[in-house]
Amino acid sequence: MVTVRESLQELLDRYTWVGELCRQEQGRTRCLACGHRCLIGEGKRGICRVRFVQEGQLRVPFGYVAALQCDPVEKKPFYHVLPGSRALTFGMLGCDLHCAYCQNWLTSQALRDPAAGVSITPITPGELVNLAIECGADLVVSSYNEPLITSEWAAAVFREASAYGLLCAYVSNGNATPEVLDYLKPYVAAYKVDLKTFNDRHYRQLGGTLDRVLETLRGLVQRKYWVEVVTLLVPGFNDSEAELRDLTRFLAELDANIPWHVTAFHPDYRMPDRDGTSAAQLCRAAELAAEAGLRFVYAGNLPGKVGRWENTYCPKCGSLVIRRHGFTVLENHLGAQGVCPDCRERIPGLWRWPAEELADATSCVQGAGYVAAGSEHRW
Repeated sequence: MVTVRESLQELLDRYTWVGELCRQEQGRTRCLACGHRCLIGEGKRGICRVRFVQEGQLRVPFGYVAALQCDPVEKKPFYHVLPGSRALTFGMLGCDLHCAYCQNWLTSQALRDPAAGVSITPITPGELVNLAIECGADLVVSSYNEPLITSEWAAAVFREASAYGLLCAYVSNGNATPEVLDYLKPYVAAYKVDLKTFNDRHYRQLGGTLDRVLETLRGLVQRKYWVEVVTLLVPGFNDSEAELRDLTRFLAELDANIPWHVTAFHPDYRMPDRDGTSAAQLCRAAELAAEAGLRFVYAGNLPGKVGRWENTYCPKCGSLVIRRHGFTVLENHLGAQGVCPDCRERIPGLWRWPAEELADATSCVQGAGYVAAGSEHRW
């Protein structure tokens, strides 16, 4: 009897390509797409279950999407990347972790959990880019499952998107390798990392390690990606004051300009046994981050309930420069260079070019130009 999971596996195996993120070691293939660095023998699969060796070649996901949506860039969340812009976001199936509270488990756990899995749609990179242009997107983003394990597909899409002036971004768990960060650098401008906990034992329960994610964050900054970090605050898992102080202190020491988003958990998947995160808990975590020295701190998933923590303020003079409600930008007082209108402080981020400069741009996509500001090591 063929199970649903086996049927899905066979279907996905048809939508593969020869992988580039690998090397040969003593008759086996070392996959370099994620921090597990799986050494895969003939006919075997990596931990992610979507990268496998067949006839001596690493086969990797290619040519389909399992999730596709055009929505505000703030939903990713990126708050310092083209505010108010639309992002065409695509995802595939599979993940290298197995978080019990996963909010995207239908896609991420499709090959581990018989209850997961969604239909897939064959598509080409060119078709995805055409959709981005049709929906008025300024960005193309890989998300929903873990994009690291489908990086060859993302690179193919991003090559096409970059040719049309679209900014490209990753929404990732950060379990990366130096090799994959180098591979993505020509295409990916902005990279959001889920820093899930600052406790290695808890990270191992999710299928990863704390050190690997911290090393990814260091590598992203060194390679001049624009980085934003998200922590889903899960009551009883990662919400102790001591852990939050350690986490935010690490980020502040790495780069105080990294935006940190602390977001509200809601009971989901295999963790329905605890309450959702309250606004008070989010605000307290945000206060700790500010005390640690982070200059841009945001509380998310509870729009209208977290006060000032939805907005961006100038760290020098305190002026409100971007006001938000949820994923909606209500006011944006930053110009093309990301400069505070009151004190002229440069706010770090990727900001839109002014319309008059775009008029002479060669890109066929109106509004797709962008510029980095405020931090010399940024992309």
